[in-house]
Amino acid sequence: MTLPTGRRRRPAFAAGLATLAMALGFTAMPAGAAPPPRDVDYVAVGDSYSAGTGADTIGTTATGPFVPTLPCTQTANGYVDKVDLAAPVVLVKNAACHGALLADPTLDGVTSVEDQIAQLTLGGKLSKDTELVSMTAGANDAGVSNVLFKCIAGSPDDCSGAVVASQLALPQVRANLIEAFAAIHREAPRARIVVLGYAKLFNTAGFAVIPVDRQELINAGTVGLNTTIASAAAEANTLYGAQVQFVDVTARFAGHEVNTLSPWLFLSQVDPFEPRNFHPNQAGHAQYAEALLASVNLKQLARP
Repeated sequence: MTLPTGRRRRPAFAAGLATLAMALGFTAMPAGAAPPPRDVDYVAVGDSYSAGTGADTIGTTATGPFVPTLPCTQTANGYVDKVDLAAPVVLVKNAACHGALLADPTLDGVTSVEDQIAQLTLGGKLSKDTELVSMTAGANDAGVSNVLFKCIAGSPDDCSGAVVASQLALPQVRANLIEAFAAIHREAPRARIVVLGYAKLFNTAGFAVIPVDRQELINAGTVGLNTTIASAAAEANTLYGAQVQFVDVTARFAGHEVNTLSPWLFLSQVDPFEPRNFHPNQAGHAQYAEALLASVNLKQLARP
């Protein structure tokens, strides 16, 4: 139930209707009657997880080709769309883009999170009326794709070197996340900002798709990234009162990694370079939506 271009709150129009109702002799709402439910205006920003990548995959099967549409590729029925189905949520705009970095456009021009926030603000989609913002971001800035490539196709030294490089990038990731949270809070001071973490990709007791020691390195990198995101959220709250809530999904996804019998993350069995690899599949996006909804009180957010 995506919100149309116009804002849903129209005080003057509502007042006019009330006047008309009185003129026509309509009775007022009985004393003590519950007011009509309010919507929760919802906006999403971020990277491929929030852009819905993998939402068109079932288990280890893709339902069709991945078709990029630069500068902002999205896939329908991701976790953001599923949250939109929950009453009283109204999705105003999902600005997230597959491959997005936090502060800069990519070499092929993918819109950064910083620019997503700016565009939402300019278009009036992110404002004082916004009650809920969700976000996933930081993995691309931390070089997770390079870690996966080096750990899957490279030597042990290539793998460990990529993990070290990723760790060295985390302080800048943290700084950029804090700025993103602060920017959202400036434009939407009432909004609860939910930043979702990343699931561990491998189960070391699962199928041996790559050596266990490399699985452990990649999983450790995910833990480090999630710790950085949580720390940035806490710092933004301390410095700016930004109302950021970090949601860790690692426990929820335990037993459903890419190398398990019931994966909630997609991994193509034929194409190691498939862009949807290591993204939530349909079941995984449903879990992300459940994790987000479980973390907020929608009735409280909908209060005037």
